Amino acid sequence: MERVRDVSELPKAHLHLHFTGSMRHTTLLELADKHGIHLPDALTSGEPPKLRATDERGWFRFQRLYDAARSCLRDPEDIRRLVREAAEEDLKDGSGWLEIQVDPTSYAPRLGGLIPALEIILDAVDTTVRETGLGMRVLVAANRMKHPLDARTLARLAVRYADQGIVGFGLSNDERRGMARDFDRAFAIAREGGLLSAPHGGELTGPASVRDCLDDLGASRIGHGVRAAEDPRLLKRLADRGVTCEVCPASNVALGVYEKPEDVPLRTLFEAGVPMALGADDPLLFGSRLAAQYEIARHHHGFTDAELAELARQSIRASAAPADVRAKLLAGVDDWLSGPVA
Repeated sequence: MERVRDVSELPKAHLHLHFTGSMRHTTLLELADKHGIHLPDALTSGEPPKLRATDERGWFRFQRLYDAARSCLRDPEDIRRLVREAAEEDLKDGSGWLEIQVDPTSYAPRLGGLIPALEIILDAVDTTVRETGLGMRVLVAANRMKHPLDARTLARLAVRYADQGIVGFGLSNDERRGMARDFDRAFAIAREGGLLSAPHGGELTGPASVRDCLDDLGASRIGHGVRAAEDPRLLKRLADRGVTCEVCPASNVALGVYEKPEDVPLRTLFEAGVPMALGADDPLLFGSRLAAQYEIARHHHGFTDAELAELARQSIRASAAPADVRAKLLAGVDDWLSGPVA
């Protein structure tokens, strides 16, 4: 068997991790017990739930499980615990920079309102950075199932807190609902306030949704974006503009976007010159974290250590990390690649 380097020691940035979805399964069970919440059987078995979200019924089931998990986050200590544990898991996987994605409106009812919820989250991130040493920031994401005016409110709030740890603005949930152009003003507000634009697209629908993110939302990164592989002209456009796709292989398979890990078009994107940042998306529901995505690239797509190192560099370059942090992480990638194999 070929000797290879440990991908958990490869410095990298993690740019696609959802807030509740980052939770450890053991933590979910403990918080449910703490608050007296009855969880669906699919969340208590210890195995990732069987999901397939390629139709609206399947997506609704996925969202219902996510909402059940989110209902266990009820007080500031729960938030602090989640953030700290997400950082600990990322550090174990070699991440030196994490941008965690959250829609604070989802937590506002239990945390005293929208602004208190966001401030609790940002305070937890600040504390975690000081305690763990992990570079960590927040990407505020609007919900495309809600009214675009709600997204504008979130965008203004995100800009207001840009100097307290918010680096980007996104758009999540079922991309088959809500046209990207309906949210163009919210993204304009975010961009004008200095935030990067990172909407979801090209996951549940095809290349057109990626084009919409570029044309209507000024995307500098695309959450997922894998369906761009179906359009060579779009691939060239992404490559020429240096737009990074936040690719989440395990998530794509778990949700039925692709049948098998080897079907995820990592090679197509990579060889077309499209920058990628591998991400875990929702480890709580999909059962694997950041390093496992690099293992998928290695074992199912034949990525060499040199190519995995390049994927790590692409994630770091696409991040909002300060220049000195990027330089340190990039140097670490070179050290990993020049070091001994296991």
